[in-house]
Amino acid sequence: METTGQAKTTAVVAYITIIGTIIAYFMNLEPKNRFASFHIRQAFGMHITLYLLGALMGLFDQVFITWPFYIVYFVLWGYGLLMAIKGEEQEIPVLGPLFQKWFSTIS
Repeated sequence: METTGQAKTTAVVAYITIIGTIIAYFMNLEPKNRFASFHIRQAFGMHITLYLLGALMGLFDQVFITWPFYIVYFVLWGYGLLMAIKGEEQEIPVLGPLFQKWFSTIS
């Protein structure tokens, strides 16, 4: 499995906003790389999580309620990005296995 060069670049790009995930998806069309696909699924899941949390947290107007959720999100996002940079297929804690299952059609 190639974790350097184009695959690693594609994996890192996937974590840079939802637009980066879309770009990474198209970068990975031909030839498909398992490592890049893994991180595209992880990043897509993290971006969807951010939007869902944002919608949910919009109901609360209390900083002490919203900040912990966003801190947890950014820690998990940073973990995924770090694993992509290091060239490792390490799932994001707690949510990573779910993202791999839910978004298994993204390859």
